[in-house]
Amino acid sequence: MTSLSDTSTWLPLDGLAPGFDANKGALSQELTGRTVLLTDDDGYTEYRFAADTVEWEHRTQDQTHTGTDRYEAFDIADGLVYSQFHRADEPATAVSLMLDFTTGHALTVHTTIGDPEPGRTRVRQRFTPGRIAGTPAHGPAPAATNTLTGRRALWVYSPEHAYEHVYLSPDWYSWQCLAGPERGLADTDENTIYQLRPGIYVFAWREKVIPCAAVTVADHRDLRGLRSHGALFGLDETGRTPVHFTFGAYGRLLGAVVYPADLDPTR
Repeated sequence: MTSLSDTSTWLPLDGLAPGFDANKGALSQELTGRTVLLTDDDGYTEYRFAADTVEWEHRTQDQTHTGTDRYEAFDIADGLVYSQFHRADEPATAVSLMLDFTTGHALTVHTTIGDPEPGRTRVRQRFTPGRIAGTPAHGPAPAATNTLTGRRALWVYSPEHAYEHVYLSPDWYSWQCLAGPERGLADTDENTIYQLRPGIYVFAWREKVIPCAAVTVADHRDLRGLRSHGALFGLDETGRTPVHFTFGAYGRLLGAVVYPADLDPTR
């Protein structure tokens, strides 16, 4: 009998993909024909969106990078769009854009496959809040939050794939597979959580066993009807070829923990 703790037998990222995206949301056309200029601490980036491709130009004080990539976009709420693409010029990098045309705020997440390094996950992420030029900014900018700490949620990705998440702290969460090819597997991995709007969060995680990471936009406004849209990015079974695909999930809150003040992991 194979031990579940034998991580050498765990499913590679490309083995998970077939059918995992059954609950992916309808693609948005909100960005089609739009030019979006983002400014942030890295400089500025102009995105010119067609129906399914985006031309982008990133400028800093010292250099300019350009590219054209296929993208997907999802409507999260009125005026709030999540876009995702895999860079052709740098196959080890994927880009997630959270664009709030109502508040003028944005969040960019760069997910990068790095070289193996002791004490670090193979796939890493960088979070950069920004502004949408030409849209007056109001309300709070995207910021790290501990709001999810203590919650326990069920996420269903397809009729065959279901996972439980337990949000332990602002930096860690535990997951277990309740249905699907990974049924019985569980682990605790790094996470980062940003609030985009009240009840709407970027929940991103980085796995240590399988070289992959995810960026999801999770809508917790209705705790009986959670909804998420996301992308997974990492390496295939050979450990050499990048794998990138989008997905979605329906969920519900299973419970929540209130910690004593002196033992609260958010303090």
